[in-house]
Amino acid sequence: MLELSRWKIFLVLGSVIFGILFSLPNVLPDPMLAQVPSFLPHKKLNLGLDLQGGSSLLYEVDTDALRKERLTDLSEEASQTLRDGQITFSNLAVNATSVTLKIGDPTQTVAATTALNKLASVVPGAGRDILVTNDAAGDVTLAMTQVAEQADVRNAVAQSIEIIRRRIDLLGTKEPDIRQQGLDRITIEAPGESDPQALKNVIGQTAKLTFQMVDESITPQDLHTIVPPDDAVMPEDNPREPFIVVKKRVAVDGGMLTNAQQGFDPQSGEAIVQFRLNGQGAHRFAQITTQEIGHRFAIVLDNKVISAPVIQSAIIGGSGQITGNFTVDSANQLALLLKSGALPAPLKVISENTVGADLGADAVKAGVIGLAIGAGLIFAFIILAYGLFGVFAALALVVNLLMMFGALSMTQATLTLPGIAGLILTMAVAVDANVLIYERMRDEANAGRAAMAAADAGYRRAMTSIFDANVTTMISALIMFGFGAGPVKGFAWTLSIGVVTSVFSAILVTQLLIGWWFRVTRARSLPIA
Repeated sequence: MLELSRWKIFLVLGSVIFGILFSLPNVLPDPMLAQVPSFLPHKKLNLGLDLQGGSSLLYEVDTDALRKERLTDLSEEASQTLRDGQITFSNLAVNATSVTLKIGDPTQTVAATTALNKLASVVPGAGRDILVTNDAAGDVTLAMTQVAEQADVRNAVAQSIEIIRRRIDLLGTKEPDIRQQGLDRITIEAPGESDPQALKNVIGQTAKLTFQMVDESITPQDLHTIVPPDDAVMPEDNPREPFIVVKKRVAVDGGMLTNAQQGFDPQSGEAIVQFRLNGQGAHRFAQITTQEIGHRFAIVLDNKVISAPVIQSAIIGGSGQITGNFTVDSANQLALLLKSGALPAPLKVISENTVGADLGADAVKAGVIGLAIGAGLIFAFIILAYGLFGVFAALALVVNLLMMFGALSMTQATLTLPGIAGLILTMAVAVDANVLIYERMRDEANAGRAAMAAADAGYRRAMTSIFDANVTTMISALIMFGFGAGPVKGFAWTLSIGVVTSVFSAILVTQLLIGWWFRVTRARSLPIA
């Protein structure tokens, strides 16, 4: 095993060059790094929240609001279905967990139930998502099953994570850590973002944009009487008209937007939000604005009317603008929210934490000191215990560190304080492999083998133990990476990379150095015997 094969030499040299090239950007100042040729690596290690400082937020999906929205949609579908079937009904109401209504003619109850059952869909592996029940008096109840509600929550969390990621990316925050916690919670860590309120302003707003017709038949005095079931009363940011009645039917929704950006009104110079719709949205927008010229069209954001202008002419270009009492910042923020998409449900802040930049710098300093002390102690032990071969093991550890930092920089992994602990642990693991090899060499030499044969046997016979030990460590790291979160996952990722690089450096690098030593010195005894 100690032969100086060409492929081993090239592999070790290539690994050293890889480690140097990918680790170097982490120690070069930014002005010097900017002068490095573009074909060379420029990526730096990403520091985690505990090392860089930043904000951490824990959100919970508002399951009650999600259920209410689903039941509201179900009530509108039920109303339309019964009208299409010419079945009279009354007392349509959305309750906390169900939709209830009363059939006008009890003899139509069975027909109504059959028609409403068609609204249900099948949840894979769990049956129908809606249960329709009735009684002899004609009272009908529509309720969602528990499995369907849980599926809605899971989908809402998954969609929210993607939308939050897009919103934070648009803010320019690098490497946010966004993940699900439990069934209905989302944790967000944004390194470098010292103001959690700025994050909350962008993340927490649902930003559900809709365009709905205003019901002009309802006067302000009618708001205190009966509002038709197809209408909804919404607040408006207008002191002359604090509330406005709009049709529940959505003409165009924000999901049809392809772009939104802040701009200025050419006539007034006020900040506005310009938007563009996709093909389907442009067609609907043109159809509505053609048919409803002279009528008011409400622009609704999160159930609040931003403005309700009168349609002056058909808008057929698929683009428009939203006006209101915007500042440049608020128009920019609204454009960002619309571009990233609407959250499927409101989010509630459960907790928030801020790690200051000074505290992060102290953690980096402590981590570097810990790494230096750990490396120094390991180097001292291995050199004192094994002399020249210990020096070879120490050089292999340096190669190991270069490869680890290079791999972490190349994969753009986020280094945390537990990750630094993982670095120190993998150095100890690498030394442990050398200890096994050297002790086996010593046993073989004491048994009467020649120096070269003892060294070769030491590598061959220690391989099984080294392989078993590192496989079990890798399994533990993979389990932590799969089921852990945050710092635990960072520790597991660093440990996984370290297992691979430590085995490589402890075996292959020391093999080449010891083989080179034998070739140069023609030694007849081991320096560790």
